[in-house]
Order: sequence, then structure tokens, then C-alpha cells
Amino acid sequence: MSPAGPHPQGPPADALLQDAEEDGDLEAEEAGRDARAWEREYADERSWEMLQEDDAGLLRALDVTAQQRERRRRHLAAPAARIRRGMIRYLVLVVDLSRAAAEVDFHPSRMAVVAALVEVFIREFFDQNPLSHLGIIALRAGVAQRLTELSGSPQSHITALKASLGADGEASLQNGLDLARAALAPIPAYGHREVVVVSSALTTCDPGDIHAAIAACKKHRIRCSVVGLAAEVYICATLARLTGGTYTIATSEGHLRDLLLEHAPPPPALQQDAPASLIRMGFPQRQPDGAASICACHADLRLDGAYVCPRCKARVCELPTECHVCSITLMSSPHLARSYHHLFPVPPYDEWQASSSSAALPATCFACQAGLPGVAGGATGVRLVCPRCARHFCFDCDAIVHESLHNCPGCECRPAAPDDPPG
Repeated sequence: MSPAGPHPQGPPADALLQDAEEDGDLEAEEAGRDARAWEREYADERSWEMLQEDDAGLLRALDVTAQQRERRRRHLAAPAARIRRGMIRYLVLVVDLSRAAAEVDFHPSRMAVVAALVEVFIREFFDQNPLSHLGIIALRAGVAQRLTELSGSPQSHITALKASLGADGEASLQNGLDLARAALAPIPAYGHREVVVVSSALTTCDPGDIHAAIAACKKHRIRCSVVGLAAEVYICATLARLTGGTYTIATSEGHLRDLLLEHAPPPPALQQDAPASLIRMGFPQRQPDGAASICACHADLRLDGAYVCPRCKARVCELPTECHVCSITLMSSPHLARSYHHLFPVPPYDEWQASSSSAALPATCFACQAGLPGVAGGATGVRLVCPRCARHFCFDCDAIVHESLHNCPGCECRPAAPDDPPG
């Protein structure tokens, strides 16, 4: 006989079964997320494109020589050194956020890819043009919306763009051009005025005559360029042709990145576009951190230090900028120094040919010490030689030297020659 008294009651069998099913669903969902993340990483790397089949039917690493030569051809096609450039640029970036930006031919969508690459472009733009200003305009629902004013703060532009993502309605190129022209018209004559349109749509929904808007941009010496994500559009080609800009179509995400970054270096400037003139500038001193001040640009109380205008003693929170009280241009000496390499760029490296003399041919890159092509067991690709110091470099170091470092490591390690440029 069982002892008297109530038996302890456990959880019902149905509840246990339901908990087990929920646990199984959670595990399956987590496994699905892991699988999708792995698939996204695999799709982004596109590692299958780095393999090719040889004559014996075996897979081997892809010979990237042709790809590297194509990239070098685009870089060498850029304007030559010692030309007049628009060093002080005022650029308005017009981003198409219409319904066409939600298309998924670019993974995961055109809008996501454009937002990521525009962030890269903004940072590269201010790195290449520390004296310049940039503003962003969004096209959606048939109107143009100003996301940011012309300023020299890259983080404020990136934050505003990320907060405004969303595809809706049609794009109106005319409204975008009119709004950009209104922002660029008051710019001083020495400023180089530019508009770069990142377009996803094949149509434009305009309230009036778009040719009148193009003529107004040409009258105000505004150079308009278009980077498209779809097929070529006649009105965009007309806009670029009449204003002296460029019109390109991206075929992939990597190609879109290259096309956007082509607009980062200062373009050639004609005398009638931006006449030379003396510019009055101020070099403000920075207050120590912890000193309370109210900046004239945002009217906010700041404790992380501010810059004091040397003329009117007003406070500003970032450089370069224009004083909101006395209208003098404020900047720091490093901004001028970072623009110096555009006046005296590193000369393009020459491609080493296999027929060249191979006496004492170095096996490694002078900069990164990686293996170079042209020797037994060497890597594939392009071997480059500096025309001044005769040092050998790999393709990646060539890109870093000419795009970021702006100084040749080999030339810096040898005594200066009489014919070398200053610096």
C-alpha cells in the first residue's frame, strides 16, 4: 500500500512537450541565422572567383595580373601632375532614395550598398580634401530633401545619411539640381562647385523643365557628375556633358566603389571655373578640455574644447569652417600640409617587364617584404619600379603609396637629389 497523503504533482506532460518544441524551434532558428551569416560571408568574399582551372583540370589560384593592369590603367588615365586643381571644393552629394533604390540586384539592396560606399567616399573625400566642404541631398517621393548643409564634418554627414535611409516614391532630378544650385550659388568665386549624383532610377519625375535647371547649373559653373546603378539615361548623360562632368555606370559593388572614389581627388580646374585669388584665413587656437564655452555654429555648451577665432574671439567646434560671426575662413596648419601632396604627387611607378635586365633582381617588395613576381616561386601579379629610386614594389604597396601615404619609401631612404621636388 502506498503511504497516505497527497502525491507531489510535477509539470503536465503537455507543458513539457511544449517547452521541448520551443527549445527545438529556438535552436533551429539560431542554426538558420548562423547558416545565413556564413552564406553572406561566403557571398561577400566571392572566393570562387579567385580560382581557375589549368590545362590539367586542376584548380589553382587566379592570375591577377590582368586585373591589376586594368586598375593601373584607370589610375594612370587620371590627370597628370603639376596641373591646376580645385583645392577648395564645395561638393553636394545627391543620393537617390526612390523606390528604385530598394531593388536587390546589388546584395542585399541598392540602398544598403550605396549607403555603405557613400560612407567610404565621405571619409576619403575629407582625407583627400581637408580644405573642402560637403553636403548631402536625398531624392525620394518626388521631392529633394537636404540632409546636411555644406560643412567639413564627415561624421555629421554619415550620421544624417544613416538616419534617413528609406526608399519611397519617385526621384526628381530637377528638384535635386535646384536645391544643390541654391546651396552652391553663394559660394565664393575661388571655390570649386561640384554636384555628384548617385542615381538608381531610370526615370525622373520633374515639376518643370529640367533643361532649364541644367542650364542654370552651367551658368553658375557647377560641374555635375552622375554615377548610375542601372542602364544609361539620356538626361543624365546630357547633364554631365553640358556641365563638364562625367557619367558612369556601375556593374558591380566593387566597380561602384571605384567610380565613387574617382571623385575624391581634386579635379582639374580651369581659370574661368575658379579664378585664382588671395584668401584671408585664420588659424584659431584650441581651448583646453574642460573649459566651458558656447560654440557659435550650434549654440551648444561644450566642455571638450573649442577653437577660438583669432579675429572676433568667437568659438567654433570643428575645423575647417567659416566663422559665423566675422565670416573668416578658419583652419589649422595640418589641413594645409595634407593638401601639399596634390601639388607634388609621387610619380607613377613603372611596370617591370620580363625582358628587362634581371641582374640582382630583388625577390621581395621593398616596402612590405612580400614575394614579387618575376622570380622562381614568386607571386603572380605586377612588379612595379620607382623611376627615381629604382626600388621594386608590389601592386598593393603601389596603391598605398599613391592613394594614402603620398611618399615613396625608397625615395625617403636615399639622399635627396638636386632635381627632386621640395618636401
